[in-house]
Amino acid sequence: FVVTMFWSIYIYDRELVYPKLLDNFIPAWLNHGMHTTVLPFVLIEMRTTHHQYPSRSCGLAAVCTFAVGYILWVCWIHHVTGVWVYPLLEHLSPGVKIIFFAAVTVIINIFYLVGEVLNNYIWDTQK
Repeated sequence: FVVTMFWSIYIYDRELVYPKLLDNFIPAWLNHGMHTTVLPFVLIEMRTTHHQYPSRSCGLAAVCTFAVGYILWVCWIHHVTGVWVYPLLEHLSPGVKIIFFAAVTVIINIFYLVGEVLNNYIWDTQK
């Protein structure tokens, strides 16, 4: 999720997620460490570790709980500091923010389901 969302928005308009100002404080290698290297490590883990998924409803509930918790944390930071952690959020109206947060929660759930399917395919748990 991090890789796809960050780089999709970055390619569209980097100022919405990673303003040029940050280049003065965060070197390019660290940016890639946070937003790129996650993917190869997830793929390596997927290939080397057989995950036992909980029931689908419990798994999706856990993912939704994490997503809502993270969204609330982002909103709390804005409430306390007056600054959005992700500059993209400054450009969205309150209604669009709600739609955006709902959409990313759905996307995270889709990624969870894709991970479950890939895990079952890679480890052939149907046999």
